[in-house]
Amino acid sequence: MSFLFLRPYKALFRIRFTNSLQYRVAALAGLATQFAWGFMYILAFGAFYRENPDAFPMTFEQTVAYIWMQQAFVALFFIWFFESSIIESVESGNVAYELVRPMDLYSRWFTTVAANRMSRALLRCVPILFVAAILPASMRLILPMDFLIIGLFFFSMTLSLGVVVAFSMLIYISAFFTINSLGTRIVVGVASDFLAGGYIPIPFFPDTLRTIVELSPFGAMQNMPLLIFSGYLQGPDLVQGMALQVFWLAALLLIGRAFMARALKRVIIQGG
Repeated sequence: MSFLFLRPYKALFRIRFTNSLQYRVAALAGLATQFAWGFMYILAFGAFYRENPDAFPMTFEQTVAYIWMQQAFVALFFIWFFESSIIESVESGNVAYELVRPMDLYSRWFTTVAANRMSRALLRCVPILFVAAILPASMRLILPMDFLIIGLFFFSMTLSLGVVVAFSMLIYISAFFTINSLGTRIVVGVASDFLAGGYIPIPFFPDTLRTIVELSPFGAMQNMPLLIFSGYLQGPDLVQGMALQVFWLAALLLIGRAFMARALKRVIIQGG
C-alpha cells in the first residue's frame, strides 16, 4: 500500500528532474557565475589569511574546500532558488487546479522543489569539482581521503537538502496570506543564506551569534555538509550537528504541513 501511495510522487520526481536537465544553457551561465564567485571569495579570504592565518577558526585549505563545495552545490543549499511556478500558481489562483488532483499538495510541491534543485546541482557540480581539483595549490580543492567522511558528507547533504526544501515550503505557503510575496522572498532569502553560512562560514561568526545559529534550522543547512567535507567538523560535534539536522527536518515538515492545512482552509475558489 505504501508503495502504491508513493508511485505518483516518484513519477513526478522523475518528470521534474528530467525536465530540469534540459536547461543546459542556463546551467552554463550558472557555471560562469559560480566560478567567478568562487575565485572572488578565495582571493578575498586569501588576503586576510596572509595577514594573520592564526586569527581564523578554519585553516585556509578548509575554507577553500568549503567555498568550492558550496559553489558546486549552490542549487541545493541556497534558499533564493525559488520555484516561480509555485508562487505564480498561488498568486494567480491556478492552485485551484492542483487542489482537485488526487495528490497531497504539500508532498507535490516538496517533490517538485527537491527534483528541480537536484537536477540543477547535477548540471553544475561536475565541471566545478573537476576544475577546482586541478587548480594551482593555493586554490585547489583538496578531497578527503577518508571514505567515512565522504559518506557522512553525502548523508548530511541529503538531510541539508530536506531542511532547505522544508524551510522553502514555509515561504511558498506564506504566499496564500499575501497579495504579493516578492518582499517576503527577498528578505527571507537574503537573511537565510547569510545565517546558513552562504556568505561567511558560520565558524567565522561571533561566538554568541554562532551558537544561536548552529542550534537553529540555518545551522542544519549547508553549514553541516560543508564543514564535514572540509574536515573542520569531527567527533561529538559532527554527531550532534547531524542529530540537529534530523530534528529540524522533522520539525519543519510538521510545521509546514500544519501551516499548509491552515492556509488551505482560507482558500476560496470562485467560478465554475
